[in-house]
Amino acid sequence: MSKKSIVVLLSGNGSNLQAIIDEISRQKINAKIVAVIANQKTAYGLIRAENAGIPAICIDHTSFASREDYDTQMASCINEFNPNLIVLAGFMRILTPAFVENYQGRILNIHPSLLPKYKGLQTHQRAIDAGDEEHGASVHFVTPELDGGPVVLQSKVPIFEQQDAQELADRVQQQERQMYPLVIKWFCEDRLKMIDNKAVLDNQILAEEGYAIG
Repeated sequence: MSKKSIVVLLSGNGSNLQAIIDEISRQKINAKIVAVIANQKTAYGLIRAENAGIPAICIDHTSFASREDYDTQMASCINEFNPNLIVLAGFMRILTPAFVENYQGRILNIHPSLLPKYKGLQTHQRAIDAGDEEHGASVHFVTPELDGGPVVLQSKVPIFEQQDAQELADRVQQQERQMYPLVIKWFCEDRLKMIDNKAVLDNQILAEEGYAIG
């Protein structure tokens, strides 16, 4: 099976990018990251890409008059690499419907909550404030609905008493760095697809909460 090509989009530290790079280097994922694109030049993920010999590109969103103009430029850049998969790894921008539809079934995201709970931001504090007993992360296909695409995989962590949002975030991120490479591996092995807005793994439609671990 030929290697799949991946473009990663990010905005910040890039810890999930590093986890993916590491698993590819260990030959656990049959893929090659062909570019990393950030919307902020201060994103440390660009340095991680450079250190791994991956083209690191900044397309500064503040240089564009509209979200549509930005996404058009980003799509033009992505298309130069012709990737099989686009991975959002802490990309802190809402993508336009036209962009998402152009790559339908080929964009994955990881979100720090047990979707459909807590779409959007501040998920850890929201889970604590709600008195939830558990929290976690979800890997899902991206659709035009914010954090609303079909879930592939979820991992749960308990919420302990007196735990603050940062402590909870750290524990969720530990799970993320295991989950995301696994789902990308499935995709690159042609085991995972999005069909009729459903996540399908090994020809089986996954439940609404995806494949659950933890």
